[in-house]
Amino acid sequence: MSNFQIAIIGAGPAGYFAAQALQNSQTDDLTFSIDMFEKLPTPWGLVRSGVAPDHPKIKSVSKVFEKIATSDGFRLFCNVELGKDVTLSELQNNYDAVVVAIGASKGRKLGIPGEELKGSLSAAEFVPWYNGHPDFAKLNVPLDSKSALVIGAGNVAMDVARILALEPDELEPTDTALHALSALHESQIREVHLCARRGPEHAAFTSPELRELPKLEHTSIFISEEEIIEAQSRIRNDDSTESENNKNLDAMLAIAQSNKPKQNRSIEFHFLLTPIEIKGSSQVEEVVFKVNKVIDGKVQSTDETFSIKCGLVVTAIGYETDMFEDLEFENGRIKNDAGRVSGENIYVVGWAKRGPSGVIGTNKSDSSEVMKLLIEDLKSPKVTTDIEKLLSVKGAVHLSQEHWQQINNAEIQAGESKGKPRIKFTDRDEMISFKNV
Repeated sequence: MSNFQIAIIGAGPAGYFAAQALQNSQTDDLTFSIDMFEKLPTPWGLVRSGVAPDHPKIKSVSKVFEKIATSDGFRLFCNVELGKDVTLSELQNNYDAVVVAIGASKGRKLGIPGEELKGSLSAAEFVPWYNGHPDFAKLNVPLDSKSALVIGAGNVAMDVARILALEPDELEPTDTALHALSALHESQIREVHLCARRGPEHAAFTSPELRELPKLEHTSIFISEEEIIEAQSRIRNDDSTESENNKNLDAMLAIAQSNKPKQNRSIEFHFLLTPIEIKGSSQVEEVVFKVNKVIDGKVQSTDETFSIKCGLVVTAIGYETDMFEDLEFENGRIKNDAGRVSGENIYVVGWAKRGPSGVIGTNKSDSSEVMKLLIEDLKSPKVTTDIEKLLSVKGAVHLSQEHWQQINNAEIQAGESKGKPRIKFTDRDEMISFKNV
């Protein structure tokens, strides 16, 4: 019987699904010992720090992760950072294969003047702030203006707009970070403008997300009926347009035609606008856009400009993978061939492999396909040194699955008396202290 040692870097969905694919491939003659490394003191990746707190059903996939993590032959090493506590070459030397599942956590920039002003944030900062990510708990989020602006046309942009515009009491039964919940209760923002470069027919929102918007009890949603009808007319002449676009437009038209009573909070959709400048003396005060038009199916810029006054602008225009030594990057992701990375025994899965696309479930099939390649490439198990000895020599303090379960139980217990699913720890040292419990 052959037992292979596999290292997985990153404890998010792609990493767990890679581990599951390996576990499901085991036979009487082939087994795997899997060590998963995570730079944060807690696992689950975007399921913990990215999924909107008012979407708890999506987070239920964590039950699958916990089943994977408590299976024989699996070990979790949290608070271990690649490049700092352990190097890629050390993992290569001590494992038969290394799977990189580090995701894409860096927000793409607009590249326009004023982007550095106070009040100009990326969704890659704002989302982990309200989700309790320890690295963003002290982020300065100015909420003292009447209007905020979100740039983007995907579900992340919609999540950001929704969190800013809803009545904070609607977040009380969720696991929203307490510091963010307190700040949102004090927020002066009442108008949120969601701006997209292309037309509504090209928006990447999903129709279920759109259909949820009218359910917001204290928030009005404004979409131009005329714009949606024009978009529907355009796609009738475009055979390449997918049916999902039609579903989106139907959902948007239903919102546009809704007679719901006007509330004192609102989200307004704006299409065919390209941001060209963020203005302000020391803080964001206004965003200037070029107005676009759709001509022969293509978005083209005009000489017309349009501006919106606001004190906060959040860009949600995509993510890139953080760069590491010894890995080659291309277009914001790790350069690879169907998941194989140039160099001995390295593979990549998830967003780090294909870019920030798809939903959580997309990572399951993606990881499974790459693990098939990994298994095909295996030869004979190498003689390795237990990684715990190496981490100990280097002074790295890691948290195990058992430590994580103690943190998890403590969070859930703290939330019970408040009617919440959990109250998250947001301080690294506090979480690491569970090492000594």
